[in-house]
Amino acid sequence: MNPYIANTEHDVRAMLDVIGVKSIDALFADIKPAHAPRSFDLPGGLSEFEVMERLRLLASKNTGALVPFIGGGYYDHYVPAACPAIIARGEFYTAYTPYQPECAQGTLQALFEYQSGICTLTGMDVANASLYDGGTALYEAMMMAIRITGRRKVVMDGGVNPIYRKLIRSYTHNLHFEFVETPVVHGQSDRAAIAKLLDKDTAAVIIQNPNFFGTVDDHADIAELARAAGALSIASVYPVALGLLKTPAEMGIDIVTGEGQSLGLPLNFGGPYLGFMAARKKYIRQMPGRIVGETVDAQGRRCFVNTLQAREQHIRREKATSNICTNVALCATQASVFMSLLGKQGLRQLAQLNLDKAEFARQELGKIKGVEVKRSSPSFNEFTVSLPKNAADVVEAMIPRGFAAGFPLGRYYTGMDDYLLVAVTEKRTRGEIVAYAKAMAEVLA
Repeated sequence: MNPYIANTEHDVRAMLDVIGVKSIDALFADIKPAHAPRSFDLPGGLSEFEVMERLRLLASKNTGALVPFIGGGYYDHYVPAACPAIIARGEFYTAYTPYQPECAQGTLQALFEYQSGICTLTGMDVANASLYDGGTALYEAMMMAIRITGRRKVVMDGGVNPIYRKLIRSYTHNLHFEFVETPVVHGQSDRAAIAKLLDKDTAAVIIQNPNFFGTVDDHADIAELARAAGALSIASVYPVALGLLKTPAEMGIDIVTGEGQSLGLPLNFGGPYLGFMAARKKYIRQMPGRIVGETVDAQGRRCFVNTLQAREQHIRREKATSNICTNVALCATQASVFMSLLGKQGLRQLAQLNLDKAEFARQELGKIKGVEVKRSSPSFNEFTVSLPKNAADVVEAMIPRGFAAGFPLGRYYTGMDDYLLVAVTEKRTRGEIVAYAKAMAEVLA
């Protein structure tokens, strides 16, 4: 038996007897060889030394790190060394979930500080103690709006991250909601289309700022349109951009979500990441997951509690606001460390660096023959360019030159095969941007 699997031969035999089959192979006999997943064809076991040597051999095939100009919701920001160092402490690293909240005052305080940081950043009244990632957070916000309004129609702007839109459609495939997507006009939300679709059945309008094309928008008028129709406004936001931009609260947004990866979390090949959610106080009882609050104990001492914990693990299932764990507390703690380290002025400076470096990249790319930098709408650190060649082909040609050139928009948007989404963060140096533009010019020549 495999030493890493707890089941003994007796355990396996007992389970097979209950199922009524003679062997594990017989259990999978109905799966034809042509349909069997490749994971069934496993090689023999290796020793620890052999595994390490095998991994070193595979790693040696890497050609070196690419300089990334790719975004699309996940960004190559600098992570201060203090972030991983602080959360690696045992008090955080091994006790990040307050299953016994009265015994987890340090963890609860860390989550309380995280919630406070998210509220300050977004301008909203309340925040929960985190969700899985930006996409699932947006889905949870949509379900929250449906519970609050009792309606089942959702209007979603076409500028919302297409990965998020696909995720939401997948999650709700069998829930019989009505989804209507509106187009993007000159990089911004189509106000006329949204206004036309709002009616007595609309639960929410979902928007994003900056949107997937990198465009910055003031959605105050859309929030007002939704409010007049009795619907809620939901905004997915980029937290670094909030160092400079008008907050969702100032726009009148009802529920705010976003991907917290840019708040001190590395890219990590896709995770673990951090979803955040904030809302107006009157909607707090419909928020999913945990909400940590401050109070005093019997002796009058300051302490922290799980004020709300509306998960199906803790209350009657039909009253739960979420049936998933809805918490990535260690990542939330790291985001809290990041926000605390930078502070208000640091976040503003970080946002300004992103904005300025992106503008320099626009200027450099705009010098290349055949490249058109889209400037019909303001943007933050991400922008769209039109190329004289297929964008996916250009991205492939840039890899041997050492650059991840951007995100080819034709992957998700019809008729945009020649469009490239370029992201520039504070980590990109002047030399890297100049070299990137030079390599792009060579590829397009």
